[in-house]
Amino acid sequence: MSVTLADVAARAGVSAATVSRVLNGNYPVAGATRRRVLRAVEELEYVVNGPASALAAATSDLVGVLVNDIADPFFGIIASAVQTEIGPGGDGTRQKLAVVCNTGGSPERELTYLTLLQRQRAAAVVLTGGALEDEEHSAALATRIGHLAAAGAHTVLCGRPPLPGSVTDEPPTAVTFDNRGGARQLTGHLLELGHRRLGYVGGPAARTTTRHRLEGHRAALAEAGLAGDAERLTVHGRYDRASGYEGAVQLLSREPDLTAIVAANDTVALGVCAALRERGVRIPEDVSVTGFDDLPFAADAAPALTTVRLPLAEAGRIAARLALGRDARPAGGVTTCPATLVPRASTGPAGAGP
Repeated sequence: MSVTLADVAARAGVSAATVSRVLNGNYPVAGATRRRVLRAVEELEYVVNGPASALAAATSDLVGVLVNDIADPFFGIIASAVQTEIGPGGDGTRQKLAVVCNTGGSPERELTYLTLLQRQRAAAVVLTGGALEDEEHSAALATRIGHLAAAGAHTVLCGRPPLPGSVTDEPPTAVTFDNRGGARQLTGHLLELGHRRLGYVGGPAARTTTRHRLEGHRAALAEAGLAGDAERLTVHGRYDRASGYEGAVQLLSREPDLTAIVAANDTVALGVCAALRERGVRIPEDVSVTGFDDLPFAADAAPALTTVRLPLAEAGRIAARLALGRDARPAGGVTTCPATLVPRASTGPAGAGP
């Protein structure tokens, strides 16, 4: 017997009208109430317009692309590549419509979009950006992806690791970046230049990208026998310019004799550079600065930013082809894109200044 709107309302302890408002997204609903409704939808496996089997027989031409922040070039480049690959001018196969869903980094919004894409009979979903390291969220995410699969939609993770085996027996295909290897190269570059007092401005601590890049950085320090002070010389913040600025200020207060600051990404590095310039610190004569990702502005920063290049557009194209079944699933379900060190003018020998 099909699950009805009334069944969901009873499970969530709300009215049918409230359930409708949450699912349609056309009226403000308190966060706690929304979460209760979505949990009931998941537990009862409620699908609008009939059972999931009906959806499996009639997927749409829609492909969902979930991003943390479409204004961030990292996500914009990937989303653009996905859209180009699946849209007009492609390989002559049936074209699809990319719909970009901006989560703002909210785990709750990420889950809500997946439910909405299932209701819209999406043919595929590309889920980008680092994953939240939280068992409850991972389990909920695996459930949503399972519902999409049952409805005939393929999901590909792009820029994040596979889902933990503890939450799903058959994880979706993942297109990952070598964040650990890239960070290790970057810190190794600074060590080769003679730097021994290195600060690190990381991203949100609960994100996989943050952890992997920090692990690569610390692995390089450990090889050089410099890991002892790594924790004190690490700060965390958002992946934005303001956090880079604030992080640099904190690091300089903890260790005025720093000779290098490693930033979580290129945008954070811009904030680091701003804080240093404001204090009369020269880059790289006094302090070297590095970023990560090699976003388009990195080469035009002043000085040009030493960073790690990730093939963002290529990753987006690969993810799109995998999502639509145009490429075979890779062995083990994971494709890893390389990270390449790009030395530029923002790094130099330690103690190079007069």
